[in-house]
Amino acid sequence: MKIAIIGATGLVGQTMVRVLEEKNFSIKEFLPAASPRSRGKEVKFKGIGYRVMGLDEILSRRPDIVLMSAGSAVSLEWAPRFASFGITVIDNSSAWRMDKTKKLIIPEINGILLKKTDKIIANPNCSTIQMLMVLAPLHKKYKVERVIISTYQSVTGTGMRAVEQLMNERKGIDHFKVYPYQIDLNVIPQIGPFYENGFCEEEMKLVNETVKILRTDKIKINATTVRIPTIGGHGQSLNVKLHREYRIDEIRKHLAISPGLAVEDDITNMKYPMPVLAHGKDTVFVGRIRQDETQSKSINLFTCTDNLRKGSATNAIQIAEYMLKNKLM
Repeated sequence: MKIAIIGATGLVGQTMVRVLEEKNFSIKEFLPAASPRSRGKEVKFKGIGYRVMGLDEILSRRPDIVLMSAGSAVSLEWAPRFASFGITVIDNSSAWRMDKTKKLIIPEINGILLKKTDKIIANPNCSTIQMLMVLAPLHKKYKVERVIISTYQSVTGTGMRAVEQLMNERKGIDHFKVYPYQIDLNVIPQIGPFYENGFCEEEMKLVNETVKILRTDKIKINATTVRIPTIGGHGQSLNVKLHREYRIDEIRKHLAISPGLAVEDDITNMKYPMPVLAHGKDTVFVGRIRQDETQSKSINLFTCTDNLRKGSATNAIQIAEYMLKNKLM
């Protein structure tokens, strides 16, 4: 197959390269593309250097799959152009997520919705993927009524320049800032612009994308998203109100057999999800599973996952794997 990565020099793009190497795809041609300032550079794939191309050249090579991680503006312009030639585009930006004509896919949850006619497929927001990997199996068995979520999100979710800001602040180097405040030794309770309702963009993504993926508006979600000075993965604290009664041991067993999840929940030995545990892995780790003693049928959980992998690159590549496996392209 011919596979192109648009945005191959960014954090998510580089992670896509690594995941493709690990997955051992049968790739006839590897085609990396990036912004004009990166043209002529090399991206290594399986030890071989490949020249970074422009989008026109990528289109002329007619790849089978395009993995896009270059921002909404690029996707809005170029995804339809690739799709018009029958090329399958899996887009990591927010450009198509809420478009009613496009699928928003987490393969373990709603991959069954995919069809051969889907040529532009949206990859959900990293926080949405992480949350729904836990909520979807709970919803299927117990019916979720309400979620209160607080996130603890790595600077890698913003990109390379955010990582540079953190490291430069840590070294005392004056440098361009991505965030409006210092991030080292600090937390910032805002991710994305604020809306009129007082919630920020990342918080509303959790609400709106959940409705689309789970195909229900019955789950009430109240979110607070926070950027923290970590690298390696996002954390989430969840308080979930269920419709049915549950037993804690039953919850643990149910989550343990759910695809893509690993239960890390042994407080006696202080085992619980952390970014350092999740870093470099495709799994969503869940732990601190305990009853909410203030509300009936409610449960508390804490999750971690590598936002560059399952939260972005891995999920996109899993969509491609699902389509190939089911002969949808």
